[in-house]
Amino acid sequence: MNNSSASLIRKVFAKVLTLIFFGLAVVIVLSLLLHIVEGILNKSNITEVFLSSINTGIIALAVFELALIINKEYSGPIEDDKKDAVASLRETLPRFIGTVCVALSLEGLIMVIKYSQLDLAGNLYYPVAIIISTALLLSALGLFVYLTDKRS
Repeated sequence: MNNSSASLIRKVFAKVLTLIFFGLAVVIVLSLLLHIVEGILNKSNITEVFLSSINTGIIALAVFELALIINKEYSGPIEDDKKDAVASLRETLPRFIGTVCVALSLEGLIMVIKYSQLDLAGNLYYPVAIIISTALLLSALGLFVYLTDKRS
């Protein structure tokens, strides 16, 4: 397989996966809007409806970010000589990991609120574990960025 056919296959797969993830993000957002409308029409607890909607919105954002990263990284020409793998990761990884960290921290905070409202203080281990894991993930990202800095 020569370089041009490999590049064509890479671009086709990147475009297909980008479209799939963009489509999933749209479906998740539509599901989010439907959930909000159903909650309002059924006169559900509006706080609970909006808290679960925040989770769904953050998941949609993460899927959208993944589609953007795939499109940016894999749709263009293969630049093995110009950019190494670490430089490529250093550009895309912080944005995606940042989105994941926001999603995880919101999930943990929403669980804390939910368990506090339901007097389930014994279950607070789960959201605390999520929040600690998020802090570790963010710290690992910071360490990665620090260690891959060209000025070091």
